[in-house]
Amino acid sequence: MELFSNEYFMREALKEAQKAFDRDEVPVGAIIVSNKKIIARAHNLTETLNDVTAHAEMQAFTSAANMLGGKYLKDCTLYVTLEPCLMCAGAAAWTQIPHIVFGASDPKKGYSTISNSVLHPKTTVVKGVLEAESSALLSSFFQKKRS
Repeated sequence: MELFSNEYFMREALKEAQKAFDRDEVPVGAIIVSNKKIIARAHNLTETLNDVTAHAEMQAFTSAANMLGGKYLKDCTLYVTLEPCLMCAGAAAWTQIPHIVFGASDPKKGYSTISNSVLHPKTTVVKGVLEAESSALLSSFFQKKRS
């Protein structure tokens, strides 16, 4: 596996998703990369913080903006294990992040079920990176919840 590949960084996002799983949170993880360096790591904290907006992406955006000292993430890439929801895609547009890479698609709540135009017009998207691993963690979590 090439260092600094999409798979390399998605594995880092999967580590964050595992942290969420271990906290009994929906296992979604996100990282933000700038100049081949991880500048933010986050996972879902909606249950922990009792906050419906505490999605992995939202946590990562805040952390990256604080790290960079500004609200725009123009030289960054978001890696997230699940397709962003409409809220997170809208926030991504406001950050002007130019690249989003995600693992599993979300046919129920993913932004693409509503509109791809919610993202910033210059944002490129790569779908399906380590999709099987991302999906398996999510499936395992929800099976555990149902049992």
